Amino acid sequence: MKLKLFIVAILISLLGTGNDAKAQEAAVKTNILSDVILSPSIGVEVALADKWTAELTGQINAWTINEHNWKHWLLQPEARYWFCQRFSGHFVGAHILGGQYNFGNLHNNIKFLGTDFSKLTDERHQGWYGGAGIAYGYSWILDRRWNVEAEIGIGWVYTHYDVYRCANCGKKIRSNQHHNYFGPTKAAINLIYTF
Repeated sequence: MKLKLFIVAILISLLGTGNDAKAQEAAVKTNILSDVILSPSIGVEVALADKWTAELTGQINAWTINEHNWKHWLLQPEARYWFCQRFSGHFVGAHILGGQYNFGNLHNNIKFLGTDFSKLTDERHQGWYGGAGIAYGYSWILDRRWNVEAEIGIGWVYTHYDVYRCANCGKKIRSNQHHNYFGPTKAAINLIYTF
């Protein structure tokens, strides 16, 4: 029991140590919005210069829920410029993104900025995507190590995919389809630990 308390005390002291006057150099984060819709995310951000940071975010959903197929993975690197100091206040960013997806049996009637998502009600689309965008965000300091950040991005995404008759069957009905999407490319409310 004493050994466990000793180890816990050491871990707490290590997490709490640091020079308050030194600027933060790195952060780990998770996007609460994607976590809530069961697409867990993890991000790492590092300082490059006084007002510049670089971020790499990954997201994955590898399961089917209630026969709704929403499988995908995403990598999204971003360069950020901070208006005041890094990891605090207003920032703008430029990002690229890429990944793969397998969507189907998603009952909806959504048509948004030239993209007809209602096709995913009776079809399954499987393919890859890549794109780029710009973003604006703001980071609030909660205490010495914890921040909350909100960010929204817009841009372009190119998709290349095959179409299958339904979410659970394997009969391909169209090959080598493509689509250009313009609109939101990023929406995040991040919980952040800085060090």
